[in-house]
Amino acid sequence: MIRILAVIAVVSSLLGHAGPTEAQQQVKLATVGWLSTRSASAPGGGSDRIRRELNELGYIEGKNIAFEYRSTEGKVDSLPALANDLVALKLDVLIAYSTPAARALKNATRTIPIVFVSAADPVLAGLVDSLARPGGNITGFSTISSVIVGKRLELLKETAFNLSRVAVLWSRMGSAQQWEESQQPAEKLGLQLHSMEVSSADHYETAFKAAIQAGSNALVVGGSALDNANQRQIVNLATRNRLPAIYPRGDYIANGGLISYGANRVEPYERAAAMIGRILKGAKPAELPVEQPTKFELVINSKAAKQIGLTIPPNVLARATKVIK
Repeated sequence: MIRILAVIAVVSSLLGHAGPTEAQQQVKLATVGWLSTRSASAPGGGSDRIRRELNELGYIEGKNIAFEYRSTEGKVDSLPALANDLVALKLDVLIAYSTPAARALKNATRTIPIVFVSAADPVLAGLVDSLARPGGNITGFSTISSVIVGKRLELLKETAFNLSRVAVLWSRMGSAQQWEESQQPAEKLGLQLHSMEVSSADHYETAFKAAIQAGSNALVVGGSALDNANQRQIVNLATRNRLPAIYPRGDYIANGGLISYGANRVEPYERAAAMIGRILKGAKPAELPVEQPTKFELVINSKAAKQIGLTIPPNVLARATKVIK
């Protein structure tokens, strides 16, 4: 009897040690890296939404998925170094918040899957071979903002009376194509354009002064990574110079901007999260077509209009998805 009890004790001891080990082996921790020019906690950053969507797919942070965040905090020049930092961690999937971030990650790795959340024209930017067949290790969601820049000019002309010359704020780091795409619709609308190319945050003040001196009486913001990281400064300068301005995203309006028109802000994160889930289950980015928006939003800030002495026409207000009073 004593010998039987001793054997049972030994077996129980062995099982006790084996159980946790086997359990740990059964749960594979998925690892995801996030590269952005904005802080992960910043409003409109999207990281919370992607985590929430992945939770719905069964990926719970701290249980079977872990995230690594890297942000340039507005300093676009540091993207390559941070991209290399993430790649060195040998993560399962990498998320790029913008075209420059996607380009930095693509330059850093040809093997780790990359999903970009917001790219105006990923083909023109050289990120993918085509929307239907991305090729390589990268795919994602295109906001097609370069395509809808004509619609922004049209809305701006409807909103601001006697509009003749429009300044276009753009950067070679993410919104150069929007300056190019503005030319034809501006000509059709009878508008002259003024180029406001900005390469760093300390150039905004000078660019606005030059635009005013050139006779610009409205502004279109391209929405480069640099612009997105310096929204408040841009909005404040537009307000101070009494320039009616249209922006590519609703978070500019949350920061006091006048009007925004662009793809729905939630949809890219939902669709990107779905892509990440498929990749974690074995899908190849090259086989996942780049997705495009199906929902668009027109957001108008009536309070901002009053600050610059502008009355929004009723026909424009009637089409708004949201009006901030």
